[in-house]
Amino acid sequence: MTDSQQMTVDSSVHYTNIQDSPFNVAIIGSGNWGTVVAKIIAENTRENPLLFEETTKMWVYEEEFEGEKLSEIINRDHINKKYLPGIKLPENLIAVPDLLEAVQDANIIIFNVPHQHLESIMAQLKGKINPKTRAISCLKGLRVTADSIELLSDLIQDSLGIHCGVLAGANLAQEVAEQRFSETTIAYPLPDDYVPGDVDPTVLYTLFHRPYFHVHVIEDIAGISVAGALKNIIAISVGFVEGLEWGDNAKAAIMRRGLLEMIKFGRKFFPDCKVSSFTEESAGVADLFTTCTGGRNFKLAKTMAQTGKSAHEVEKELLNGQSAQGLITAKEIHTVIKNRGFEEEFPLFETTYQILFHGVKIGILPYMLENKWSITKPNYSS
Repeated sequence: MTDSQQMTVDSSVHYTNIQDSPFNVAIIGSGNWGTVVAKIIAENTRENPLLFEETTKMWVYEEEFEGEKLSEIINRDHINKKYLPGIKLPENLIAVPDLLEAVQDANIIIFNVPHQHLESIMAQLKGKINPKTRAISCLKGLRVTADSIELLSDLIQDSLGIHCGVLAGANLAQEVAEQRFSETTIAYPLPDDYVPGDVDPTVLYTLFHRPYFHVHVIEDIAGISVAGALKNIIAISVGFVEGLEWGDNAKAAIMRRGLLEMIKFGRKFFPDCKVSSFTEESAGVADLFTTCTGGRNFKLAKTMAQTGKSAHEVEKELLNGQSAQGLITAKEIHTVIKNRGFEEEFPLFETTYQILFHGVKIGILPYMLENKWSITKPNYSS
């Protein structure tokens, strides 16, 4: 398959090769985006009873909100009052605080938790999931160690022995929750053990597509995974520029440089990445643009620039207990490029890291982009 040849699913296509019983779908994660995705899925399982079990379980990390258990609030009021207040959820969406109970009998599992929690969840699920189960990761990020870099979908696949695709796109959670029009990308190559009646692109299209949430299915897992992770670092840089009121020209310059570094990183570490995934898909340039104009990473960096507060302080004050994924990703990507001596090749990523974690002044961004990283510079943190 060439860069221009992508697997697509037309909205007029109906799934006819149904397995013996409907697919049972479970969602792991009930934060802001996790709840929005669960809402979409529950709407579609309710409307397609021949293809999906109507009851859709969502694992909820149990916590108290206003003196009550969050799972009980969701199941009684059909609203996630902590992470998605004011949005009514389908009544067939059931909050389950026990992880193993939530995924019991699931044929399709949707992973939608902060990626720093993924490995602990994998440890709980290991050996307990049918290898014929299929998964979709909605996580943004990469797994990085001192000597390796891994897609989170590969971590899920290797840990649980199940085939895993990826969903990403220009999807600000609140707008999708309010059913404003948007698009998303699903990357899902067919598994090696695929047989008719298995989960395929048409099944996934039916599971996720809504009149307000349009789906495009491709095969490039690595491309949209890299784009989904790195766009958060770029959004932080754009947030710095916005906070300092440098103007739209500066924001456009940062986004352009960021897109180039994103593509370069993807092709360097995952050679099978398709450039078209970055330039043509919702998970690529569209997600980058959206994240750089209204996402939580952008807002955090803008507030840092306006107030002079640290990233940790702003994250705690601004995000209601949620994480700014870009902070974690910036640190991980720094580890990767530093260990390989690639700082000169990724000046925007490296400068953003230095601003976040080492007190480097935001005002040096243009200088660092203009000059090679190896040039001796004065101490800009003073």
